[in-house]
Amino acid sequence: MCGICGIAIPDRLARPVDEARLVRMRDSMVHRGPDGAGLLVEGGIGLGHRRLSIMDVAHGAQPMTTDDGRSTIVYNGEVFNHPTLKTALEAEGVRYRTTCDTETVLHLYERHGRAFVEHCRGMFAIAIWDRTERTLVLARDRFGVKPVYYVHDADGTLWFASEIKALVAAGAVRVDLDVASFPDFLANHAPSGDETLFTGVRRLPPGHVLTWRDGEIAITRWWDLHFVPDAAAARAPDAALVEEYGRRFEEAVRLRLMADVPLGMFLSGGIDSAAITAVMSRLVQDRIKTFSVAFAEREANEFRYARLVAERFRTDHHEIVVSPEQFWDALPRLVWHEDEPLAHPSSVALHMVSRLAGEHVKVVLTGEGSDETLAGYDRYRITIANMALGGAWERVVPSALRGALSGAIGEAGAAGVRGKLARTFLARPANLDAMYFDNFAVFAPDRIGAILAPAMRERVRGIDAYAAYHRALAASDAPTLLGRLLYTDTKTYLHELLMKQDQMSMAASIESRVPFLDHPLVEWVASLPDRAKLRGATTKWILRQTMRDVLPPEILSRRKMGFPVPVGAWFRGAWRHLLDEFVLSPRVRARGIFDEQAVRRFVDGHGAG
Repeated sequence: MCGICGIAIPDRLARPVDEARLVRMRDSMVHRGPDGAGLLVEGGIGLGHRRLSIMDVAHGAQPMTTDDGRSTIVYNGEVFNHPTLKTALEAEGVRYRTTCDTETVLHLYERHGRAFVEHCRGMFAIAIWDRTERTLVLARDRFGVKPVYYVHDADGTLWFASEIKALVAAGAVRVDLDVASFPDFLANHAPSGDETLFTGVRRLPPGHVLTWRDGEIAITRWWDLHFVPDAAAARAPDAALVEEYGRRFEEAVRLRLMADVPLGMFLSGGIDSAAITAVMSRLVQDRIKTFSVAFAEREANEFRYARLVAERFRTDHHEIVVSPEQFWDALPRLVWHEDEPLAHPSSVALHMVSRLAGEHVKVVLTGEGSDETLAGYDRYRITIANMALGGAWERVVPSALRGALSGAIGEAGAAGVRGKLARTFLARPANLDAMYFDNFAVFAPDRIGAILAPAMRERVRGIDAYAAYHRALAASDAPTLLGRLLYTDTKTYLHELLMKQDQMSMAASIESRVPFLDHPLVEWVASLPDRAKLRGATTKWILRQTMRDVLPPEILSRRKMGFPVPVGAWFRGAWRHLLDEFVLSPRVRARGIFDEQAVRRFVDGHGAG
């Protein structure tokens, strides 16, 4: 796992890369690669690399160049089918200088050109400079586990990096808020498409390749996912599907044990991390090192469940309890690491457990990706029910009566039963904007204007906060509503969670791997009938069945909790002064982004319970 960056200047500008700028880019990400640094400056082309040594620790330095000098690579990630690919390439006469997967990727490019990515099974962000074609190729893995951000100047110069701060360090971009992406952030925790909160900075979408040549760029999609049930799978007995899932899941975990350094597991006590721990325990001889994080407050402490799993599989278990003081002290630094405001308080806890793990291992496995591919969120079940009942409700009940009832119920956010009813078909129209996007947004679009200062309100007027979600929904070829929702979330919300995972673990200089996003596993899961994922009120049905005789019953029967952080209670108590200082202060008001009275109502309402 590493940090990569680069600058590509068109030949017609006859301007060499400023090496000092490139070094500033590279070394702003030293946390991503504390084990080594490399640089290539060749006229108008510059590539930088920070290395976290995982494979072939002694010989895997980058940038790495082919024997004939044609191509040079900087690379962040892991290709987990590297041993198989290496064996095949050597059988074809390829001579290796190292044992690392970076060299395998280079040889794949030599043979397949830009189609090399189709042979890679893993997580990666790759840049390859091809001297013969005078092209720079940037490629990103299928799900976007590893990041690539870029700036394309009007003069054709391309700047790219693993983190936005590297682009800022190089002076590639001014630090201005991208107003066009702001409603998306307010509604959905983060910009959901290829935009960022920084004007001029974009990210290469997952499963895409960017090709730069003499100032011009072309971006093409090289992979997509299809939630289309396979006829044979639909006819197959449940037992056969469960057996096949178990085999594929074990293979996904086994591949992610590839490392020349110690590795461990983030153990939350939920079914996802417990399932990976169970499989790991069968595949390794030594005791697995597991790591858990919690808060002192009872409602935010899941150690009991993590300990159940640790005891069942006899792991070498480590825990950290995060205090409010540690949480708030870490926040400014972690905002810097995440390159945007922390929309998920759990990011802080994730970083803390990453630091704990970093004292023992360099690689951890984690359970991200299961919910968006196996229908793990209750919102899928709730939305499907609301859409079905809402359609019938609108056909049977006159609109005037529906409107009167909706008005009597009031807005979502109210306390008690009325607040719950306001999120159902009784108060909302039966369309996905209302039932899915609005229902689970931070601020639904019709509320965004009310919280903004007048000038900012005018600047965002007419911007679709759900633009990326609408594009994903329209692109899905799934024949069922569940399939369309899963596709949409894998293209939007999952990406935000993966970026949080990457940033918070790399801030602690450790690599995190996600077995649930092994693409052959996900493609097969996507081809299963809906009943294998969501069956009645049971989410992730096929995973639960696979683990039925493996995990403790308390783990299998637990409702999904997310990661609880008691920030709400802190703001009602001893830490209320932070709201006065950072949310209600005159300097915040002077920025002219939010409406002061609207924000004060939020603060007062929260304080009142």
